[in-house]
Amino acid sequence: MVGIGIIGIGFMGTTHFAAIKDIPDAQVVAICTRDEKKLGGDWQDIKGNFGSGGGIQDLSTIGTYREIDDILADPKVDMIDICLPTGMHYDVTMRAFAAGKHVLLEKPIALKLDQADEMVAAAKAAGRHLMVAQVLRYFPEFAFLKDVVDDNRYGRFLGLHLKRVISKPLWGSSDWFTKYEETGAAGIDLHIHDTDFVQYVLGMPDRVHSSGMVSPNGYVLYVSTQYGYEGKDFTVTAQSGSIGTSGLMFEHGYDAYFEEGTLWFNSLSGLPVTLYTTEGKETPELDYPEAFTAEISYAVNCLENNEEPVVLSGESARNSLMICLKESESVRTGQTIEIA
Repeated sequence: MVGIGIIGIGFMGTTHFAAIKDIPDAQVVAICTRDEKKLGGDWQDIKGNFGSGGGIQDLSTIGTYREIDDILADPKVDMIDICLPTGMHYDVTMRAFAAGKHVLLEKPIALKLDQADEMVAAAKAAGRHLMVAQVLRYFPEFAFLKDVVDDNRYGRFLGLHLKRVISKPLWGSSDWFTKYEETGAAGIDLHIHDTDFVQYVLGMPDRVHSSGMVSPNGYVLYVSTQYGYEGKDFTVTAQSGSIGTSGLMFEHGYDAYFEEGTLWFNSLSGLPVTLYTTEGKETPELDYPEAFTAEISYAVNCLENNEEPVVLSGESARNSLMICLKESESVRTGQTIEIA
């Protein structure tokens, strides 16, 4: 049984808490938050861009801590699940490794590439796992897309366009999303989902060319990117940003093109993934587990079997951050940027 301690009881912390309940070989043994209501189990005020909120939780059998050092000292905790703002990822991850804990870290891995490199190195030096929760890899619609690219069931892959747009978040503190120095703004915090998925499915691109909107202090709020692959006969693009009006809380999806079919998905439509062929359209069967449960189950299995976490590796998350930073550079300069 893997004991998990969650640091940060916000939207993502409560989402992880609920997912862990469905994992037989894991349990939440501790939480850490400085909010007294949350320490008492009243999570009703927690909201996000999907899901139903936190509700009321019975924490009578769980360690409740106000201070990070205290949860890190809890011997029942094998893995720390860090669901804090990105600006805190580096410090808390390094402290967790110093305390001998494995780490599951919400995306993105960090805001700066040198911090990500240090985090990866610290995990190796401590002999601990660093796993970054790039959950889009586990969403059924996207897990299915990766499988059909890999096995060529619809013929040769020709192209992909990804879309991810939100309105300015209204949950949490009123100024949370304007603190770009803590979140990286949409160009990192939001867009990294799709950039990560691109490199997960197709490998590292050779270059990127991006355009977009930039805040007065230099953070990317909206980005449209062309990913360049040397010698490949497919095309890949993605657009992401926090530019939707308030009626549009969250939209994501894709158009994926193959020689023998086109796959279409858009979360706003309320429709499942649809396959278009020369004979018409159909709805492929998607037999995949719930994304957050599958993601955390993978992390738990890696610990129990002492296996390297390939799918959620720190190195992969570091590379996704690097690509996003190159995209931001392209937006600001108007130039095509090589991926070194």
